[in-house]
Amino acid sequence: MTDTDGPGERPEAVRGAAAAWIADPAGRAALLLTAGAALIITLVVADVKAVLSLDEGVAVRLHAAALQHPGLTHASRIVTDWVVDPWTMRLLLAGAVVWLWHRRQRPIALWTACTSAAEWALRTVLRRAVGRNRPEWERPVGSAEFAAMPSGHAMTAAATCVLLLWLACVAQLPSGLVRAGTVLAVAGVAAACFTRVFLGVHWLTYTLAGTLLGTGLAAGATATWRATGPYSHAAARTGSTPSAEGTERGLPQR
Repeated sequence: MTDTDGPGERPEAVRGAAAAWIADPAGRAALLLTAGAALIITLVVADVKAVLSLDEGVAVRLHAAALQHPGLTHASRIVTDWVVDPWTMRLLLAGAVVWLWHRRQRPIALWTACTSAAEWALRTVLRRAVGRNRPEWERPVGSAEFAAMPSGHAMTAAATCVLLLWLACVAQLPSGLVRAGTVLAVAGVAAACFTRVFLGVHWLTYTLAGTLLGTGLAAGATATWRATGPYSHAAARTGSTPSAEGTERGLPQR
């Protein structure tokens, strides 16, 4: 705040930022996606028969297909272990963060890194809290450890892809590249969900919950940046936006 700001202006700024967050389409999407994930988790924890039957039916059919098609099973292992693995996703995002830092876009670089860390922390906490088991098979074709809800592959892939697409828009990359990136993002998240269920290490609803949570978290982070970041309308009202000189250095603009 500036020296002329009174104590009553901070609550007003908070209310303004909250209103801007709700008004942002990304903010509203974050609420809906998180609510959807919470509903799925609640239904699973409550052992709703229809949901458990759906999970079991999909898992049994895909496991049978995995046993019948070893080539596809091997390809799925490569995809899940290398292409859509959470560490691969984090490395992609780390590359974007380093690029932003090199371009002196350090606030948004830090915000992106913190969002990725928050995704990892939320996933870990939820897994410990929910504590659901993975499928068990007489002839397993894949293996995984730790609690299963939500799917870490799906959640990290979804959060990373949304953040990368947001950064591409912030950097004003050509629209063709953004569209191509969107297609790759959808394919990547779908591959993460499919391969985990196909290899018999996740139930379908666990991957859906992870996808919704990851997308919702990233959408909420982008809405928060726009509502409270150094380029937000709230910052402009308090006179705390970066100088014109900083903007000319290539910092994100809205």
